Amino acid sequence: MTELVLDACPSAFAQTRDSLHSLAEKVISPARAAATGDEFSLVAATSGFGTPPLPDGTVIRVEGASLVVERPGAQSQRQAISSLKAAGEFVGLDAGDLDDAPLVVDVESALVLGSAYALADSVLQELAAEAGAESDPSGIRLWPEHFDIAFEQGDEAAGRRAGYGLSPGDENHDEPYFYVGPWVAPDDLTEWTAVGFTGAELRWQDLIGSADPRVVALTFLRERRDALTGPG
Repeated sequence: MTELVLDACPSAFAQTRDSLHSLAEKVISPARAAATGDEFSLVAATSGFGTPPLPDGTVIRVEGASLVVERPGAQSQRQAISSLKAAGEFVGLDAGDLDDAPLVVDVESALVLGSAYALADSVLQELAAEAGAESDPSGIRLWPEHFDIAFEQGDEAAGRRAGYGLSPGDENHDEPYFYVGPWVAPDDLTEWTAVGFTGAELRWQDLIGSADPRVVALTFLRERRDALTGPG
């Protein structure tokens, strides 16, 4: 398995994240919905995020600071990310209502975000593969409205279901973080000390300072899963 090298978040990270969040929610997700009729979630992709293959095989994705359209049998097209309106026109949406204000996308920040999603996708795939049928694991999706990549598992009736994922940051977090968010708050909140929600979190700075971020992330998620549901 290729080792993931995680970098510290540049000073422009939060602004870049917010710009790419807008792009995901207002352009890339609507492009998928227009092609499929109802599907709107996204996935981690090479150095960024994007759509799964659309019905005709097209993939729309962000790679660093570029918007890329890949069509079967054709050369990939790419355009520097500049505004929602330009992006909408590029992917074939009716862009009349989209904002023409500049989007600020720093390439180094965008690549850090891409590495966070890549790590999360790998870790969550392994965690989901460990789930038994009784845990009823959902698919792993990158949700455009929150910009998290996550899945759910656990017995809901027993109060053990939770979301497991990575957020790219939010109003309470300047940097990405892994999280486990129980649907029902545990009786003992000693180990559930996330900022801004009832749950547990693993900070980006704890990942980039570790010898093996993947092991650290998996250990965190497994420990919180086992605290809710028991091992395995």
